[in-house]
Amino acid sequence: MSPARAARKPRQKKEKSLVEDVIEALEAGKPVRRDLEGGRLHIDRPLPFLCLHVGEPDSHVVAREVATANASYLVTPRIEDAVELIGPIAAVLRKKFGTFVLLDVDELQRDRLLSDDAPFLQPFEVMLSATREPAARRAMDAFETAVEAFEARFRTPHVELCAAEEDPCVRPELLSLKLPLLTLRFAPIYRVTGSDATYPDLRERLVDNFLDAGLRAFAAFLEADGFPKPATYRAFGRKAFIDAVERADRGMDEVASSFDFLLAVTPINANAAWQEFKANRFDRPPRFLYRPLSLLVETQKRRLYSISLDRLEDPVLHQIYREKQQELDLQLTLIGAREKARFVEFGRALYGPVEPSLRKAAAEVLDGTGDAKRMPPAADDDEVVDCFYVERKARSMMMHYHKHYDGFDAAIELRDDVPAGLLVSGRRLLISRRTRMMRHRVDALLSHEVGVHLLTYFNGSAQGLRVFRTGLSGYEGMQEGLAVFAEFLAGGFTPERLRLLAARVVGCDLMLAGASFVESFRTLTQDYDFDAETAFGLLLRVFRGGGLAKDAIYLRGLLSLLSHLKAGGALDPFWMGKISAGHFSVMEELGARGLLKAPILRPLCLETERGRARLERARGGLTPLTMLEA
Repeated sequence: MSPARAARKPRQKKEKSLVEDVIEALEAGKPVRRDLEGGRLHIDRPLPFLCLHVGEPDSHVVAREVATANASYLVTPRIEDAVELIGPIAAVLRKKFGTFVLLDVDELQRDRLLSDDAPFLQPFEVMLSATREPAARRAMDAFETAVEAFEARFRTPHVELCAAEEDPCVRPELLSLKLPLLTLRFAPIYRVTGSDATYPDLRERLVDNFLDAGLRAFAAFLEADGFPKPATYRAFGRKAFIDAVERADRGMDEVASSFDFLLAVTPINANAAWQEFKANRFDRPPRFLYRPLSLLVETQKRRLYSISLDRLEDPVLHQIYREKQQELDLQLTLIGAREKARFVEFGRALYGPVEPSLRKAAAEVLDGTGDAKRMPPAADDDEVVDCFYVERKARSMMMHYHKHYDGFDAAIELRDDVPAGLLVSGRRLLISRRTRMMRHRVDALLSHEVGVHLLTYFNGSAQGLRVFRTGLSGYEGMQEGLAVFAEFLAGGFTPERLRLLAARVVGCDLMLAGASFVESFRTLTQDYDFDAETAFGLLLRVFRGGGLAKDAIYLRGLLSLLSHLKAGGALDPFWMGKISAGHFSVMEELGARGLLKAPILRPLCLETERGRARLERARGGLTPLTMLEA
C-alpha cells in the first residue's frame, strides 16, 4: 500500500472499555447485563446497592446463588476485577441516588460447629460485619434480625457481629474503596459431610433466606440514609425476566399445551351412558368411553424434565416453575393411568382428600338447602334455554371484553363430545349441544366461565410469562372459588346450585372411601333426594377416568375466598392470572417488584351496583348459606 493511500485510511473508532460501557448504560438508566470471564455483572435497573461474590463458579455455589438472586450483582473469580468495576459503578450510582452500599457474600471454608458425636444438630455459623457508617450498622442489625428469624428446621443460625475493620473475613481491597460495606460469611451446611453431594432443600432454603435478609438490610440502610421508603423491601428485587426464565416458561407452556387434561379424562358418551344406566334400572355401573390419546406420556415427561430450572436466579420464580413442573408431571401420570385402578390415588395426590372440615361444610349446606327442589322459580325466569341461546349470550359478553382489550380473542365451539354444560379449554369456550338450563342461570354461568376462567387466561397472557395463563400449581381451587363467587355477584347463585356444589363434595368423599358408582348414586338419590339424572351427571364427573376428586375444589375454593375477603384480602391479584390462594403473597411481591401488571380486565359482574354491593357484604363476612340471603 502506498504512503498516500495509507494516509487516506480512516482511523478506526476506539473500542469502549467494559467500565466505560457499563457507566454509560447506568447514566442512561439502562440495565446492565455483561458476561465476564468466569463471572457476570447484572444490574436490571440502576439501584443504590450491589451484591458481590468473589470465587470460582463451582466452588461456593450457595453464596454465588445468593448474590445472583439479587437485582444488582457482580460475580467474578478475581477480587482485582471486582475492584476495577465496583469503584466506578459506586460513583455513578451514588451520584444518581445520593447513597450506595456493597454487600460481599461468601461461605466459610468448613462447618466448624458440626461434630459427629453431638446428640442433636448444632447451630451453624453466620458472621456479619459492617463499616462504621450509622446506615451500614443499621443494615447489619436488620440482617441479623432477619437471619435469626430463619425457619428453625434442621439447624438454626448462630450470628456473630463485628466491625468490618476487625473482621478477618473482610477483603482489604474492598475496604480500600471507602464505601459502606456489609460482609456475610456462613457455614456451608448444605453440603453432605465427606461428600460432593448437597442437601437440595436446605440449599434452596439458604438462598431464599439470605436473599430475603439481604433485601431487608438494603432497605434498612437506605431508610437510615434518607432514601424514600418503598411499599415493601421486596420491591428492591428483580424487575426483569432473564432469558433463562423465558426459556423455561416457553418450554413449560409447550408441554402444558400438548394436552388438555380435563378433556382427556372426560367421557365422550355421556348421553349414551345415561340411557344405558337408566335402562339397567340404575343397578349396573355405566360404561364410559374416552378420546383416544394423541400424546405419548413418556415423551412429554422427557420434554418436561429436560427444561432446566438451574439458572433462573430468582428464587420466587424458581419455586413457581418447580411446582408447575411437578403438577404437570402428575397430570401426565394421571392421563397415563386413565381407567386403571391406581388413577384414583394419583387424583387424590393432585387434588387432595376431602378434609373433615370440608365434609362438615358440605353437610351443613345440604341440610340448609333441603327444600331447594320444592322452591319454584320466579315466574319471569322459568324459561328453559338451549345451547344456541347460551352461545349468543356468551358471544355478547366476549365482545364486551374484546372492546376493552383486543387481546381477548376467545373462541366458542359447540360440541357433541362433552357432557351438558360449559367448559373452558385454554382460549376456547366449549358448549355442549345437549345444554339446557333455566334462563336466569345463564348470566351467572357465563360470569363463571367467561368472566373468570377466560378473563384470567387473557390477563395472564398479558403478564409476559405464559405460566400465568396456564395456571400456577394448585390454581384450580381458588379459580373455581372465584368463579362460583362471580355467579353470586352476577345475581344467579341459587340454592340448587349451592346444593349441587355440596353434593359434589359428598360424591368425591364417597368415591375416595371406596364406594362404587351405584352405591354413590343410591346415597345421593335416597339420602339427599337428588333426581336420578342430576345424580348421574354429578357422579359422571366424580368417577371419570377412574375416579377424580377434582369436584371437591369448588366448595373448598369458595370457603377459602370468603375467608380471604372477611380478613380484608384484596381481589385484584387473583385477576392477574390463574393463581392459587398460596400464591397470593407471591403475586403481591412480583407486583411490587414491577414484574407483573395490574389486571387489564375485571369481571363485568364487579361493574354493576349489585355486584359491588354483594362484594361489600362478603367483606363483612358471609357463609355459603348466607350468600343465598344476600
